[in-house]
Amino acid sequence: MQHTCSVLLIDDEALARDYLLHSLESHADITLCYDHCADKAVALALEVAATVVLVDLRMPGTDGFAVIRSLRADPRTENLPIVLLSSEQDAEIKVQAFAAGANDYLVKWPDPRELVARVRYHSGACVARRQRDEAFASLARSQEELRVSQAALHQAQKMEAIGQLTGGVAHDFNNVLQIIGGNLQLLKLIGGVNDNARARIDTALAGVERGARLAAHLQAVVIDPSVALTEMEDMLRRVLGPQAEIVTDIGPRLWSTAVDPSQLHNVILNLAINARDAMPNGGTLTLRARNVPQGSPQLAEVGDVDYVMIEVADTGKGMPPEVLQRAFEPFFTTKPTGQGTGLGLSMAYGFVKQSGGEILLKSSPGEGTSVRIFLRRSSQAPAHDDDAAVTALFGGVETILVVEDEEAVRDATVGLLSALGYQVLQAPDADHAARMIEGGAHVDLLFTDVIMPGKMSSLELADLLRRRQPDVQILFTSGYAEGVLAHEGKLDPSVSLLQKPYNADVLSARIRHLLRRRKAA
Repeated sequence: MQHTCSVLLIDDEALARDYLLHSLESHADITLCYDHCADKAVALALEVAATVVLVDLRMPGTDGFAVIRSLRADPRTENLPIVLLSSEQDAEIKVQAFAAGANDYLVKWPDPRELVARVRYHSGACVARRQRDEAFASLARSQEELRVSQAALHQAQKMEAIGQLTGGVAHDFNNVLQIIGGNLQLLKLIGGVNDNARARIDTALAGVERGARLAAHLQAVVIDPSVALTEMEDMLRRVLGPQAEIVTDIGPRLWSTAVDPSQLHNVILNLAINARDAMPNGGTLTLRARNVPQGSPQLAEVGDVDYVMIEVADTGKGMPPEVLQRAFEPFFTTKPTGQGTGLGLSMAYGFVKQSGGEILLKSSPGEGTSVRIFLRRSSQAPAHDDDAAVTALFGGVETILVVEDEEAVRDATVGLLSALGYQVLQAPDADHAARMIEGGAHVDLLFTDVIMPGKMSSLELADLLRRRQPDVQILFTSGYAEGVLAHEGKLDPSVSLLQKPYNADVLSARIRHLLRRRKAA
């Protein structure tokens, strides 16, 4: 593809302009700009985007050598092709011209064909150089963008690992609690223990329940966030002390959201402590909460669903970019030794990710810090723990299939249900359970763990069983199951889920409730 040659002619004689116009008039790809003022050479070259400059040697005031040196001295025109025009065929002048930086030397006036050929040659070299420079610049920009993208991906992978870690710990911890609690409950149910032993069992069960409450810090329930935040106001005032002002700005009629309230309290408290440390001479902490509907501009970096936004903002010293980039990393802290573990923001990140939300951190040196937590809106009303009031054990004669990969958990659960009178089948995973069902086993209720090894998932097993036995009831259990059973952050109301660790009272009541519903249907 032929490019346009932009020629700048600097000559004190208009005759030179006329000659060039005549020589170039039949060449549409060549444009000519003429000026007699040598002092404006750089400005003119930039203005017309010249690809080649023709400059006369002999001019009053500034001569051709001076024009060449001025163009070479400016970084914007230092590589622009320059052809020196002279009426003298003098080797010494040519040497001086090339020493000054000229690319070519023409004796006035050459044949028009030679003139056009030289102009196109030098102009083409100029365009090629510019294209090469732009390609190198584009490559450098692409490499920098790739570096930034790779760094962002690496950071996201680290944060994702942090987010998954707590969920895995919760799942394993709850399985351990279920093994201990299930066997203790079975001992009580079987009987044959004296009063002293029964008291010991009750003490141990109380310890299991305490452990369950600790693990529940990693479990979600539906709450009214305005209640949780309002309850924290007095605590935050004590944490920040009299030197800091607290502004509470909670919007009306906040939507409910599924989170663990204890964890939410801990996160807000940690953010307040960070704000206090960032404002040693006092300042303002703002605790803000708003409903952010789908499509709002605030969600450009988050997602396109309804969220409840909780913001903790301070007027402290802020963070430089290099600190901001690593702020969510575990154990990273800028505080002196003994004044911080570097776990506060990483725990906040893990909590928000486990809750199906997003967290945004904005900060600049001298301008304070803002942490915005976006929690998905829940369609359910705030939760109330009705199971805690259950005290009686309920048994039956129906057939229950227990699917659990943890052998100790499975054994304890099978023993408990058998002691309650149920016919119990068991399988270590969904693949084994599916073969039992396809072999003709009849089941009234499936009690299955959510997370198990094997090719078939617990959800696929439930679908298979429903197709073969439409009236079967399904009860899921897990130490950490929301991410698998939830759709868009919400647990389907038709899904029955019993969180580990469960006790005999709650398990028996939930199973009887589902079996009564099956009988009524």
